[in-house]
Amino acid sequence: MLGKNLVFVAGFVLSAGALFSADANLASPLRIDIPVKLEKAKVVFNVDRLATSGDMPVALGHLLLLTNDLRESGGKGQVIAIFHTDAGHVTLNDKAYNAERGVTTGNPYKAIVAELVQRGVQVELCGATAKAHNWVNADLLPGIKVNTDAMARLTQLMQEGYAQLKE
Repeated sequence: MLGKNLVFVAGFVLSAGALFSADANLASPLRIDIPVKLEKAKVVFNVDRLATSGDMPVALGHLLLLTNDLRESGGKGQVIAIFHTDAGHVTLNDKAYNAERGVTTGNPYKAIVAELVQRGVQVELCGATAKAHNWVNADLLPGIKVNTDAMARLTQLMQEGYAQLKE
């Protein structure tokens, strides 16, 4: 089981999908005036803090929605998520997360991060954030890459034509 946070995200994804369907139970179904089909996407999510809906970081839910949209459109592309500053702890394994956050519950976001990595999202941690917190590669969840620093990486990706999304 992927945990209650992923269930919440799945509910968020399903709820968002329901908004776009022509449900016969609705008195006035939603009409989509601008259908979007993503053929190619180069997107970088700049995640420096966790805006939440309940306990769920909105950025994680939006990353799942975007990967669903790409898959449903048959689109190609690259989605990169860069965690830094006050959001870097999302990338930590249970032991490091517990030490960083002063808890014993482990990283509640690890299943969602694993799902994003499985879907092909390149999840990165800012090297400057890691250094400021004394985190090392062994502290990270599987599949997390470390960049030099978020600002340089975001600049590089934008120069390469990536669209930046920010919560």
